[in-house]
Amino acid sequence: MIAIIISACLLSNPGVCRDQTIPLSSEYASAVRCMMTAPPHVAQWSEEHPEWRIVRWRCGPSNRQDI
Repeated sequence: MIAIIISACLLSNPGVCRDQTIPLSSEYASAVRCMMTAPPHVAQWSEEHPEWRIVRWRCGPSNRQDI
């Protein structure tokens, strides 16, 4: 399965950065489909976590653990 992997840093302490994994359903099994559909998910995560600043995001295997 594929997931969106968001790398974000705390606004109050930019040295504290974490990766957050958002698994996608099997209909987004390709990296291309993930990249095309990721922006709304990334925007929603950003709105729900105002204390974090997204520094990058990518699509990758969903075997990563949320931190």
